[in-house]
Amino acid sequence: MIDLVRKDLLVLRRSPLLLGMLALYPLLVALLVGVVAGYANTKPRVAFVDRDGLPAEVKVAGRSFDVRDLIERVATEVDLVPMSPEEASRQLETGRVVASVVVPPGFVDDLIGLRSPDLVLERGRGGLAPVVTREMEALVFNLNRELQDAFIADNLQYVDLITKGGHGSFLGRDFDVLGLRRTDELLSEVPPDPRIDEVRRFVATAGIALTQTGSALRATAAPIGLRVAPGHGRAWALSAQVQAYGLALTVTFLGLVLAAGALAAERDENVIGRLVRGLVSLGRLVAAKVALAGVVGLGFGLVVAVIFGVAAEVGDVAGGEPWERLPLLAVGLVLAGAAAGALGALLGALSRDGRTAALVAVLAVLPILLLGLVPSQVSRAAAAISDAFPFAHAADLFAAALYDEDPWGRLAREVAWLVGLTLAYGAAARLAARRLLA
Repeated sequence: MIDLVRKDLLVLRRSPLLLGMLALYPLLVALLVGVVAGYANTKPRVAFVDRDGLPAEVKVAGRSFDVRDLIERVATEVDLVPMSPEEASRQLETGRVVASVVVPPGFVDDLIGLRSPDLVLERGRGGLAPVVTREMEALVFNLNRELQDAFIADNLQYVDLITKGGHGSFLGRDFDVLGLRRTDELLSEVPPDPRIDEVRRFVATAGIALTQTGSALRATAAPIGLRVAPGHGRAWALSAQVQAYGLALTVTFLGLVLAAGALAAERDENVIGRLVRGLVSLGRLVAAKVALAGVVGLGFGLVVAVIFGVAAEVGDVAGGEPWERLPLLAVGLVLAGAAAGALGALLGALSRDGRTAALVAVLAVLPILLLGLVPSQVSRAAAAISDAFPFAHAADLFAAALYDEDPWGRLAREVAWLVGLTLAYGAAARLAARRLLA
């Protein structure tokens, strides 16, 4: 077994182009995944349908607003695109927009009449629906925050009118208010009487309470504020998650391709028959390819981890790189490489020849990686399927080994998964390897 592993490593060393491609390809895929993930964080495209014919200026609570401009201005997390109802419906059905925000008829009249109008959110089905809903809820929150100052100021005018008295209007109706101050002055001119004294005490208490109305209204409108502190910590490109995914991607790709190609190559070179007749059994032959994947995964994984750590140190990233965790990471790299190698050996045994095995491994690795990248919140089915493959478990193990304060529980769970997958795929590869003798 050791001689077989040494032989495969010598083949890699004597093929610098192959070795370079094996090293660069997973890094290229990791870069592309990062670009796609960054693009996924861009603003979603949302249709804006105005069925009420929003005017250029609307007077609400004594202040003038351009409601359309206000909606577009507070929609900082989405890209609002004005559309007709028919166009918005068509683009929503075809997926060119993720949602449609509709201003229904009567929206402005309800807003002017101090009734709470509704914006209508039409969204598609699928995993993005909750995300779109949260974005629209944030839009409505920001819109309410812009309008609440006008409503509070308008309400405080009426409070001031009740306190001081004077002329006012509400919904187009004019009226005069005596006011608490004038009431107190008139009551002071009335002869002393217990009932009059009780009214005067009420007027005084009401005046004190109304002076606190402004603070109460503002606190009611926004009980809790948000103060954004200056940014600190790692940038996204140097985050623990990106490093864990990069390591897992590299190890999974190398393990699958190398083990599949190396096992099938024994048949292509017409040596597998002589090997199993006395030098090594089929089980040990498969184990040698699994060991090859573990050794190569360890070597390349440590190089990637060191490069990442140096970049973190040079960039003076908060927290630096946990160099003391590298021995723990090395154990995880071997286990992850072995699990990927066992799956690769199975693919190589089923494919029989080296060219088919390499192609099948490359075709299989991309769906495995993409399944592992889908969050369980988006698709529980995808997360459950990814549990049957080593990539997601390797990423969780690397993240725990490098950055968890107390990693042992998570490490034990992921190690158990990887060992179990290695044994299961290795046993299946041992059974399938009989095809190579035919």
